[in-house]
Amino acid sequence: MKFLRYLCFIFVALATEMAMAQTSNVVPAGWHKRVHSLPEVRVYADRPMKEIGTQLTKFDTVELKENIALSMADVLTFSSPVFVKNYGRATLSTVAFRGTSPSHTQVSWNGMKINNPMLGMTDFSMIPSYFIDDASLLHGTSSVNETGGGLGGSVKLSTKPAQGDGFGLQYIQGVGSFRTFDEFLRLTYGNEHWQVSARAVYSSSPNDYKYRNHDKKENIYDEDMNIVDQYYPIERNRSGAFKDFHLLQEVYYNTGKGDRFGINAWYINSDRELAMLTVDHGEETDFENRQRENTFRSILSWDHLRDQWKLGAKAGYIHTWMAYDYKRDVGNGIMAHMTRSRSRINTFYGQVDGEYYLGNKWLFMASLSLHQHLVESEDKNIVRQDGNKAIVGYRKGRPELSGSVSAKWRPVDRLGLSVVIREEMSGTDWTPIIPAFFIDGVLSKRGNVVAKASVSRNYRFPTLNDLYFLPGGNPDLKKESGWTYDAGISFETGKDGLYSLNGSANWFESHIKDWIIWLPTTKGFFSPENIKDVHAYGVELKGDFNIVFAQEWQLGLNGTFSWTPSINEGEPRTPADQSVGKQLPYVPEFSSTVTGKLSWRSWSLLYKWCYYSERYTMSSNDMSLSGKLPEYFMSNVTLEKGVVMKWADLSLKGTINNLFDEEYLSVLSRPMPGINFEIFVGITPKWGKGKSK
Repeated sequence: MKFLRYLCFIFVALATEMAMAQTSNVVPAGWHKRVHSLPEVRVYADRPMKEIGTQLTKFDTVELKENIALSMADVLTFSSPVFVKNYGRATLSTVAFRGTSPSHTQVSWNGMKINNPMLGMTDFSMIPSYFIDDASLLHGTSSVNETGGGLGGSVKLSTKPAQGDGFGLQYIQGVGSFRTFDEFLRLTYGNEHWQVSARAVYSSSPNDYKYRNHDKKENIYDEDMNIVDQYYPIERNRSGAFKDFHLLQEVYYNTGKGDRFGINAWYINSDRELAMLTVDHGEETDFENRQRENTFRSILSWDHLRDQWKLGAKAGYIHTWMAYDYKRDVGNGIMAHMTRSRSRINTFYGQVDGEYYLGNKWLFMASLSLHQHLVESEDKNIVRQDGNKAIVGYRKGRPELSGSVSAKWRPVDRLGLSVVIREEMSGTDWTPIIPAFFIDGVLSKRGNVVAKASVSRNYRFPTLNDLYFLPGGNPDLKKESGWTYDAGISFETGKDGLYSLNGSANWFESHIKDWIIWLPTTKGFFSPENIKDVHAYGVELKGDFNIVFAQEWQLGLNGTFSWTPSINEGEPRTPADQSVGKQLPYVPEFSSTVTGKLSWRSWSLLYKWCYYSERYTMSSNDMSLSGKLPEYFMSNVTLEKGVVMKWADLSLKGTINNLFDEEYLSVLSRPMPGINFEIFVGITPKWGKGKSK
């Protein structure tokens, strides 16, 4: 019996009960009057019932906006326990959440999944933090509340209405090292019913930073041409230029009677060269390695809010065109195409959801979403035996259906219980029922000490490339599956207006079967197989401290630490297989972040630090020179000054990235920049009622 077949009946039942509840409730006059602000001193009873038992990391506005030139990859690097695998400045950036792979992290924007259906992952370097107003991480089991497939967790990204009155404008100009230019513009208009916002970002750079190449050695000779010494040469990042343009248009209409309609449209145009590797010995003019992308994402939304219940519906569309070209000089000065790959993705999205509060002890929720993917992937440069070129690839469509119902119960103020039942379909393949159970309880009201625990099952379907890529796709792949367990404790205390202190410690454990990995074949290409059973476990710590001292001085400190063993416990494929019992490649066992901010009047000084332990590049954990990447520390510092004038607010900001000129690699043979600088000047004119509320 398929769970989703009956989800429609659940919605009908909920709608009937909501309609009955509507007759006994007075409809509030306006949307904003139903938003209740929490006091600064929080108590357990005010915690949202939606978050019962969940392991959640929320990013505040400071983390998202403190350096406007950052991508979400940079925000996650310095403000979360996840590992960001970075292929270089302005190149692919993916995340390894709790020791899993990038495709095990589900990413949504305003509720719509934006994972690439071909690859299963998301490039966080293509998401400017300037476009994100609200971001949070759902760790492990907690992701089942939102979607399936997040064996490591999920990342929720969203935008919000500008909440302005009248016209508003913000413009920021950034200039940085390596002839980097960043421009940011936001135009807003708002009144009692309408909120309109347009944001634009343009970034460009030759990206030709210097680095020490530890994969090459230069000899020093004496007068008799004897080698007397060697050194690692200083080189420049070659063929790494980029031009990225983002445009986000939003329109919200609030009827004032409990309904809000929204339109979100996001356009991306990216033209990036893929820099040469540290092991490349040719000249820059001998190669052209370029990736281009045009993406359009759009969402229409409707929210209907009442005192005890809420209904919502969304419809969306994503179009992505991607091109990858690799050319090289064949020796006669003519650039010949080695690879000419093109792909087009069209995704249609729809979702309905509902919430119903039964008194102050029960919350019932239901959600049903559909993503229909239509994909064309082809390489137009394959040469046949007759010498002519052939087009090789695949054209596939796949629907992805996901539905859930949940019940959350708080019998007493100190205890909360939650159960989530989810089922998913991909193509014609269904998952079994996906259950998740959550519990939390207040151990002590003094210090608000809360203990949490959860357990869930989860599944992830193979990507379209896993199944159909030519050559190498494997249509016989099984879906990955696993159980995840979470337990933790948190506290928060403080004195109103003086200081606040909160922290948490969480333990997690995941057992994932039929892990998909691409392996070389005897035919000369790679192909995916279900070969691994992975045991990922560990500890996550978080802390946050804020204090007001002296006159107008404020200090904020926060940090994270994670210990994440991720071990292959599958059977050896051959007698020579040395991967069993070893840490997965590119998963650091230890990582940590620290952020400190000191503020005085209109001045602020921000320091950010992160650490990743060594990462292995091979599944055997080979200890050779190229078999692992050394640990590294990263430090950034920012000084900002705000200037308030009658006609405008001005901001001046200077940032030093990689403060101690650390030489490091995130990915083998992909060098990262040393110390570099950025300067930003921002202006926000004051036009009558254009001030933010």
